[in-house]
Amino acid sequence: MPGILRRLAKTIDKRKADKSSQSYAAKLFARGPEKCAEKFGEEAVEAIIAAARGDKKNLTEEAADVLFHLLVMLSACDVEWDDVLRELERREGTSGIVEKESRGK
Repeated sequence: MPGILRRLAKTIDKRKADKSSQSYAAKLFARGPEKCAEKFGEEAVEAIIAAARGDKKNLTEEAADVLFHLLVMLSACDVEWDDVLRELERREGTSGIVEKESRGK
């Protein structure tokens, strides 16, 4: 399953590196990490609204937008997708409650 996300993350990183690109991601990068984070938040709220309304089709579309904008935000903040996946693997098999307590949260 993470194959498409890994490919998308690589494409997004290429857009970040190509300052001449006219892609949507490149335009977000040009506006800075704060704008990338803001856009991620907007998309997350739209997904929440779709979920609250029980609109599966819209939730599916908004979830795709959330994942895309998460990858853009991570790239803008120089966080590698593979590092996120490694963190998920580290947590695998550990109770969420136990894992959260181990971080003092």
